[in-house]
Amino acid sequence: MANPTAAICVIGDEILSGRTKDKNIGWIAEQLNGLGIQLTQARVIADVKETIIRHITELSDENDYVFTSGGIGPTHDDITTESVAAAFNVKVERNQEAMRRLEQHYKGTEIVLNEVRKKMADIPVGATLIDNPVSAAPGFQLENIYVMAGVPSIMQSMFESLSASLKGGTIPTRLTVQCATGEGNVAHILEQISNQYETVSVGSYPWFKPGQFGTAVVLTGLDENLVSNAAKELCLLVKHAGFEAEDAV
Repeated sequence: MANPTAAICVIGDEILSGRTKDKNIGWIAEQLNGLGIQLTQARVIADVKETIIRHITELSDENDYVFTSGGIGPTHDDITTESVAAAFNVKVERNQEAMRRLEQHYKGTEIVLNEVRKKMADIPVGATLIDNPVSAAPGFQLENIYVMAGVPSIMQSMFESLSASLKGGTIPTRLTVQCATGEGNVAHILEQISNQYETVSVGSYPWFKPGQFGTAVVLTGLDENLVSNAAKELCLLVKHAGFEAEDAV
């Protein structure tokens, strides 16, 4: 069994400089997991046209879905739209529906819909608009690329508006076995389980508390029975090795 795959591309110099902390990767990852879409990678890249084109092209070829955040605002450094269009060799035009949404949003406010703000209605030819319930300026879908805003609240509203259109797969089963010992003492057991259950991912995560330490072993897979059996066998092997282990949860 195989689920659809996806990648995330966060675009913005402010993320790379540390001035802004990314809050989008983890949120999108959770949503994709809940849809049965496997996240294969996440990249954070600069506001450089050639860089955006290269990464978008690579990610599009390697995945069923690619989600971007950042770089679709009204300022000079918001170049995601033109870069994504260039990656697919299409032009950017003033989209009339996008303009209508902006005009409706700014109507009756003290904010002027000037030429700078109208830039947010420039969309690649042939792209489908992604609704923006928060601030109206839409994102867009071009081929398998979904271009969204960088502001977390806006990005989340955009993703929620399009998520029903995504074709998901089997929601993974994830079980955790808590071992009251360090990774080094159970590493050989984890390798054994991983080799025996090839379609089950076995992750090891050490933890520390005052006067206590241990290892959380997370088993993930698309076959619920296999994951359950792997977790049970892991727990038994750890206990047989002389260490405490809690049943999988």
